[in-house]
Amino acid sequence: MTRPRLIIAPGKEKAILRRHPWIFSGAVKRIDGSPAESDIVDVVASDGRWLAAGHYQNESIICKVLSFETPDINEDFFRARVRSAITYRERLGFFSMPDTNVFRLVHAEGDNLPGLVCDWYNGVLVMQAHSVGMHRLFPSLSAIFQEELKQYGIRAIFDKSSATVPGGCVDGYLTGIEPLEWEICEHGNRMFINFYEGQKTGFFIDQRENRALVQQLAKGHRVLNCFGYTGGFSLAALRGGAEQVETVDISKKAIELCNRNVELNGFGDRHKGVVADVLQYIQTIKQSSNQAFDFIILDPPAFAKNHRSLQAGLKGYRTINQSAMEALPEGGLLMTFSCSQAVSKDDFRTMVFTSAALAGRRVRVVRELPHAMDHPVSIYHPEGEYLKGLLLQVE
Repeated sequence: MTRPRLIIAPGKEKAILRRHPWIFSGAVKRIDGSPAESDIVDVVASDGRWLAAGHYQNESIICKVLSFETPDINEDFFRARVRSAITYRERLGFFSMPDTNVFRLVHAEGDNLPGLVCDWYNGVLVMQAHSVGMHRLFPSLSAIFQEELKQYGIRAIFDKSSATVPGGCVDGYLTGIEPLEWEICEHGNRMFINFYEGQKTGFFIDQRENRALVQQLAKGHRVLNCFGYTGGFSLAALRGGAEQVETVDISKKAIELCNRNVELNGFGDRHKGVVADVLQYIQTIKQSSNQAFDFIILDPPAFAKNHRSLQAGLKGYRTINQSAMEALPEGGLLMTFSCSQAVSKDDFRTMVFTSAALAGRRVRVVRELPHAMDHPVSIYHPEGEYLKGLLLQVE
């Protein structure tokens, strides 16, 4: 059966020829056929040349490209892509780390599977779709993963797509055991994960290498972990020998789980969990005369969800960073992040520069802080480099 086709307007095929995996509706001259959401369509130049094939969407990104090489999109195609993603992690040693059993297994466009994120949690695979087309493939994909990961002791597969796919999808287990809570380990730190209630796929795996840096630097410091969620950075600081750590988050449930994770690792006497608005809490610290913290971590949610909210988001980042810089003593450390895809590296740097100027502080850039290497970025899709971070010294 002939598939529906997206006919690209003359001169609009340049991004496709550069292998960018997103096709925007403005580039499409006409649609041959009547594709439904999630259908696989062929992308064709105005002169009839086949350019790509991908999932059709009723959005401004009208197609997420699956292949620039072949129109044959079938089970063998997806098995090869899954095998490639697994092989990448095998070569980097993720399945054999002695003190870590959680990592990203499929990173969407970075693994040539746009619309699919999969995370490995100590034998439980959490799958999250970011397109209807990819979600409808979950039955066949889960069978592929069960076979390909059998040697690594896969225990269950969980679908965590209710917040990322329209149409009433329900989170839940697709196969295997069905624990309400699961224990993982990262750099020796044990943590409980709740797949039903947790953010993202249950945890912020992309910060693993930055948490390792905190563990390396924290000895003797008084650490404030802002937007601390369930305490990943806090555990790293405590294991690294921090003198005292406070975790602040507006979510009571997150702080409760953070406190449990701290107790699980035996760090309770050096930790305090605080349910509060982060900006208000930092303002309180600024008004104190004893400068209680000399190492502040800012890992906020995405303040800019899209380009329409970019300026408001940058203002939010600037306000929180300025306040943190003002609260730090001379020589204090600030680890600051943006996970907003709409915020570019230049936007982020400019925001930090402006925050420093408004705070009237001298600031050194110690290190750039990207996401971990199990989150590869396609050279053709720079938007995949969503996490921006800097380690700063404030004087």
